[in-house]
Amino acid sequence: MTPLSDRQKQLLFDYSLGLTTERENEEVEALIAANEDAVELYQSIQLILAPLDALELEPCPDDLTERLFSRMSEAKSPAGRGSVDPLLAAERLEGHPIRVPLWRNWTEVLAAAAAVILFISVAFPAIGHMRGRSWQTQCGSQLADVYGGIRGYVSDHDGFLPAMAVTPGAPWWKVGYQGQENHSNTRQVWELVRQGYVDASHFLCPGRPDGRKLSFDGFNIQSFTDFPSRTYIQYSIRIPCPTSNDRDLMMQKRVLLADRNPLTEELPSDPSALLSFQLCEKMMTSNSRNHGGRGQNALLYDGSVEFARTRRTSISDDDIYILRGMSTGTEIRGCEFPDSDMDIFLAP
Repeated sequence: MTPLSDRQKQLLFDYSLGLTTERENEEVEALIAANEDAVELYQSIQLILAPLDALELEPCPDDLTERLFSRMSEAKSPAGRGSVDPLLAAERLEGHPIRVPLWRNWTEVLAAAAAVILFISVAFPAIGHMRGRSWQTQCGSQLADVYGGIRGYVSDHDGFLPAMAVTPGAPWWKVGYQGQENHSNTRQVWELVRQGYVDASHFLCPGRPDGRKLSFDGFNIQSFTDFPSRTYIQYSIRIPCPTSNDRDLMMQKRVLLADRNPLTEELPSDPSALLSFQLCEKMMTSNSRNHGGRGQNALLYDGSVEFARTRRTSISDDDIYILRGMSTGTEIRGCEFPDSDMDIFLAP
């Protein structure tokens, strides 16, 4: 779904206040009928404006004129000089404004403060939701671009992905290790970056939980054999069965990449450390943290991208973040691999 433009948002706001023309009314109504984001924004504005309907307008007092001239009479010259010039009386009143009871001022202040608090409580979640949807869309677009780079490499290399010496049982979690050994499951896609098929920034999910601004500026891409660290890649990549064939995989509708595996949160930052921990219930059920736990974007081998609300995509009932047979208490050592192409496992 296309995000709302600034003009459309302004139209929705004006429409809520009754400031739009008849033609603009028709445009807004058509927008609300066809766009889910427009409905959410319109409802949020209505909630913000709702307290205004409860305000009671105080009519102008009938005796206001009489009270004004009474004040002017009190400010006139000493008796015997006749009537007072109204303009002169008005000038004398400049230093004597009509006083409003203090309780009324504080009531209005509190009402205004309540309106501001209500606006913040309603608007901020709505804005946050729209921002999350935008990040979700941008993330899917980045994964599609990664697939384009993969297809370009495969086309230039007789249908094969970058060749990496992968030994079954070798570590897959040591992202950032720059030695000769292939101790990371991300080296294969990093090779696509080194050769210019994929921009490194496409591996930085906009919905990542830390929210820090990251950039590859200043990095000499060619001097690295893997991503600089796990911080610089927010996606997990499929670990293939050792008997898999690249040509066969590229023809299958299975998951290739997805938002980062929740197990990553348990991995040590030091590639030289030993890895050993046991799965708990949270690790078995949590979505990726990239999109606030709402779900994960998954890139399939046919190039399509889908946002799955659970760890199982629409094409398979297989949990993409653990191996079949794993359960609560299973020990993770960072060298696991699937024993068949039907068992999808994305890591780290």
